[in-house]
Amino acid sequence: MTSWKDVEAEAPGLAATVRRLLEGQRHKVLATLRADGSPRVSGTESQFRDGELWMGSMAGAVKALDLRRDPRMALHVTTPAEPPGGGAWEGDAKLAGRAVEVTDEATLAAFELPGTDSHLFRIEVAEVVLTRVEGDELVIDMWHRGKGVRQVRRK
Repeated sequence: MTSWKDVEAEAPGLAATVRRLLEGQRHKVLATLRADGSPRVSGTESQFRDGELWMGSMAGAVKALDLRRDPRMALHVTTPAEPPGGGAWEGDAKLAGRAVEVTDEATLAAFELPGTDSHLFRIEVAEVVLTRVEGDELVIDMWHRGKGVRQVRRK
């Protein structure tokens, strides 16, 4: 398992930027797998707490049922093309990994989720990617568990 704090230790600059972008947008896009293996995208919210990345879900939501069956997932957030007040496009933040449902009563109580049947997932991170534009190049910074950080530039 790779926690968010592990990503921060291995790739501090990339992790800081991706975290800022994730925290800057309330709504993200979550990709899960349906029972037949086809993709499903859903809106979701996430939060960082205690060195981990967490997602909650309403009771019985299809995204939660997808993750219970197959925990593989991806999370995506994009920033506006023109940030308020001007400036350059900050880019897209993406990560992939596994969403592990947490059922511990004390942990669930600490998150104060709505209702008694809400779902809580801790994200085990396998990949973090930041895609942005610099001048006339597309710049992709990526971290993969066990491989470290690398950058790709495309014109």
